[in-house]
Amino acid sequence: MEEQKNPVYSRTDTGKVNLTDTEWKKILPKNVYDIARDKGTEWAFTGKYWDSKEKGTYYCAACGNPLFVSDTKFESGCGWPSFYQPVSKTSVIYTPDNTHGMQRTEVQCGRCKAHLGHVFDDGPPPTGLRYCINSVILDFEKAQDAAKKFNEREEK
Repeated sequence: MEEQKNPVYSRTDTGKVNLTDTEWKKILPKNVYDIARDKGTEWAFTGKYWDSKEKGTYYCAACGNPLFVSDTKFESGCGWPSFYQPVSKTSVIYTPDNTHGMQRTEVQCGRCKAHLGHVFDDGPPPTGLRYCINSVILDFEKAQDAAKKFNEREEK
């Protein structure tokens, strides 16, 4: 993961983040801003995580909020990372999306309201849901890296 230059990015702070689009534009890379704030979408089968099988946790690239764990990721064939459930009920929020002549449910980060993607009801058990998420808005930490950092803190 690259070093964050974003003052609101935190993997431990659960406080809500409310910034203006102008403030977001100053701190987010353009590709992240385009997805997070302008509700863009990356091309299918082009994102860095669409076919990743590594074990770990996916975080919001805008604010660091934990969103999904790799144990809930599955191959859906849609070309974007797909998960059947978020880390917790407060990790994401849901908003009706009636753009482009479709009725969908938008998935946003529960901490900063960044656009993540959409959720559909054609996923696998146990939830039957498919969270179709843009790779650009995700940060990832491998499970062994997280365990190593935890153990280093415990030794101090």
